[in-house]
Amino acid sequence: MLNNEVFSCFVFYALLLVLKVYIISIIVGQLRLRKKAFANPEDALRHGGLQFVRQDPGVERARRAHLNDVENIFPFLFIGAVYSLTGPSLFVARLHFLVFFLARLVHSAAYLFALKAPTRSISYSIGLISCILMAIQVLIVVAPYA
Repeated sequence: MLNNEVFSCFVFYALLLVLKVYIISIIVGQLRLRKKAFANPEDALRHGGLQFVRQDPGVERARRAHLNDVENIFPFLFIGAVYSLTGPSLFVARLHFLVFFLARLVHSAAYLFALKAPTRSISYSIGLISCILMAIQVLIVVAPYA
């Protein structure tokens, strides 16, 4: 399957995106430690006491960035994998994968650094459009068999 250039390209960007999910998760954890803002009593007790079961705006911002990645990257993994098996042009497929990847990077940066509106909305929309276009292509290819 990795002889399929489009699928190999997809795997490359998919792995980068999964690593990005992990990186944002690590950032959330590090912010919790640094700001002593824990969601669970057992974590707070381990790091100073129950008074640290609390929310922090910076931690919550990073947590929302992580949740948004989970909500958007995992559907991309399915759509992109199926799309890559429909025989698209390597150039067009690479463009979809790269655009989605860059859109997610910008989206996370906009979330983590509270960049001015509408940076986050625009990057989200660009990534979504890329996924929708791939999904439409898949539907066109598989519709005759449905």
